[in-house]
Amino acid sequence: MQFRVPQFIDMEDKIVGPLTLKQFGYILGAGGFSFLIWTFIPIKIIAIILIIAISSLFLALAFVKINNRPFADMLESAFAYYTGSRVYTWKQPAEEIAQDNPINKIVVDTTKEVAVSKANRDRLHELSYGLDVLDTNPRKEKEEE
Repeated sequence: MQFRVPQFIDMEDKIVGPLTLKQFGYILGAGGFSFLIWTFIPIKIIAIILIIAISSLFLALAFVKINNRPFADMLESAFAYYTGSRVYTWKQPAEEIAQDNPINKIVVDTTKEVAVSKANRDRLHELSYGLDVLDTNPRKEKEEE
């Protein structure tokens, strides 16, 4: 018995001519914003510049793909990067630890304190080792002569 397997299931349906519904919405939005700008801005040179800028953004949203990802995803990622924190920390998944349990919370806090104190102790040990053992001060050699 053979079954037909659907192909290209990740492709969006073409709703309006050669355009998908999302692309048609972006083009419709570009036209609407262009009309509003042309209507409400009395200086037409400024209106034309704004229309070109906004229409190019909407056309990029509709048609541009970077590494097979839509331009909207790129804008979202860029916005999240520029507004987010630059400190990258590992966050333990919520299913591994239940925050509502006070015992687990105490264990996590204690583990963090131990890790920080150990890191500080290791760093101090490295510094003291570097000062004690690796000290190649030329003054000692001159004093011995």
